Amino acid sequence: MCQLLCVKRANYYKWLHHKKSTCDLENETLAELIKKYDKKYDHMLGYRMMCDRINRDECKHYNDKQVYKIMQILGIKSRIRAKRRSCTVRRNNNTAKNHLKREFTTTKPNEKWCGDVTEFKYGKHKEKKLYLSVFLDLYDRSPVGYGTSHYNDNRLVHDSFNQAIAANPKAKPLVHSDGGYQYTSPVFINLLKKNGMKQSMSRVHCCIDNGPMEGFFGILKCEMYHGKHYETKEDLQGAINKWMHYYTYIRYQRRFGIKTPYEVRSEAINNPNPTYYPIPENKRIIKYKLEHYHFI
Repeated sequence: MCQLLCVKRANYYKWLHHKKSTCDLENETLAELIKKYDKKYDHMLGYRMMCDRINRDECKHYNDKQVYKIMQILGIKSRIRAKRRSCTVRRNNNTAKNHLKREFTTTKPNEKWCGDVTEFKYGKHKEKKLYLSVFLDLYDRSPVGYGTSHYNDNRLVHDSFNQAIAANPKAKPLVHSDGGYQYTSPVFINLLKKNGMKQSMSRVHCCIDNGPMEGFFGILKCEMYHGKHYETKEDLQGAINKWMHYYTYIRYQRRFGIKTPYEVRSEAINNPNPTYYPIPENKRIIKYKLEHYHFI
């Protein structure tokens, strides 16, 4: 073996009998933790989330580069979502103005909600469809109401919105959505007025105006849908419900100081001065606001 690999016998035996350094032992421990958490969370964790999860759950102090290096050696990586193409922008909206103006940060819960609907396919040949409607609180990014249906209709959106109202009866947020017919229907508009809520709507063909919802659905599909096959409606609904629980109660977010949305919401809901969690600055968003709204 030494001859084939062009290694001196003395060097081989020196390596064979050497004592492992503290760094080697630490890396072996980290490697075992990475394999454990990668299997536990079904290959969903990238190196940042892996680092946060291990540090908090195991009371460790690893850094991102150390975790990234070991994951590279082990060949472990998270699922990668497909790159999205930009959409065409139009400036007209005949139902409601874009009052949100891409101001996705809030100072307290129930100040701004976003809503949208996404589509899933299931069955032997993915011939059947299931639609998911979600309303998201922009403070803690937790789903305040959601529902599924075979039909992408008004009832689906109204049921998920009523669920959000029932869970937060005193809330009067700014409610933002795209220009889907469910959100422009007189019934939904009257429902907002009845509850003293203001409506905001994305411009036509400008999905980034509702960026948090697009990002939420992207994470959801990346972690529990893409690369998997669901035979029945019950299987798909069960997977959605399980992921929603994971996202709300288990999935740590670095922006919130390695906390779950539920932890952030619980700390803030009855606090007169809740913690403020700003979104890191983005040069493209700053440029956009200057060009379109003349403010930062």
